[in-house]
Amino acid sequence: MKLSLHGVSVWYSNAVTQVRLARDAGFDGLEILPEHLYRYLENGGSYAQFRALLAENNIEITCINALKRIGRHQPEERAALIKEAERICHAAAELNCPVVQIMALTELDSLPEAQRNAILRDNIREIADIGKPLGIKFQIEVVAFTAFNSLQQGLDMIAAVDRDNVGLVVDFWHLHAGGNTRPEEVAKMDVNLIYGIHFCDGRAARPGETWDEWVQRDYAPGQGEVDIPAWLDAVKQTGYTGGWCPELLSPHHWEWDLADIAKSCIDSLHEYGIK
Repeated sequence: MKLSLHGVSVWYSNAVTQVRLARDAGFDGLEILPEHLYRYLENGGSYAQFRALLAENNIEITCINALKRIGRHQPEERAALIKEAERICHAAAELNCPVVQIMALTELDSLPEAQRNAILRDNIREIADIGKPLGIKFQIEVVAFTAFNSLQQGLDMIAAVDRDNVGLVVDFWHLHAGGNTRPEEVAKMDVNLIYGIHFCDGRAARPGETWDEWVQRDYAPGQGEVDIPAWLDAVKQTGYTGGWCPELLSPHHWEWDLADIAKSCIDSLHEYGIK
């Protein structure tokens, strides 16, 4: 079982610092954000240097998170999406990273469900085909505040895409806050479709409240409304033995010392028996 530091947990840091933070806190890996990686590369860093840094610190890149707005479908926007997919797949291959996260946001929410699903199916197929020759898998994250927000929708999409390198990340907050998935559904999943776990807490938007992740996710594990033991038990029932990544999207915690943030993330896993 591999434990990875999530780049969003240490939002106000750079890629090099994140490697050290992961090592010092006791993580095996780093789930890196493309914006942090690209900023490093655009300001004098190289893939070779970053690979050497990872090896020196015994840290793996377990996921690049994320290729966003995968529902772009107007010709120019879709061309930009495919170009981004090629870039992020190249980065994953350079860093021996096995998984890239993909996610739709609200770009399709105004469309009928059948049209939305057809666009996502076709886009994910093309993205999957870009990564396949490079040995890259893609984990779909269903997003709480969109129309594509349930586990069943994700599973149906995987079946429609019909590619063997597409699976799901089980994100406790998104599945809880989306309101359309129960832990029992996770427990019944084919474990081979689970590419990662995002261990996190928070709450759904309240009646009349605008969705804002920096508000609804500003909670450490155990402080929000997610029934973490229930989701943990559900994952365990699948037989899952892969990686775990605590995701602390929390403006409050971002103002802590970076080392304390990283330590609190791995401690939260240990507190719930994930080691």
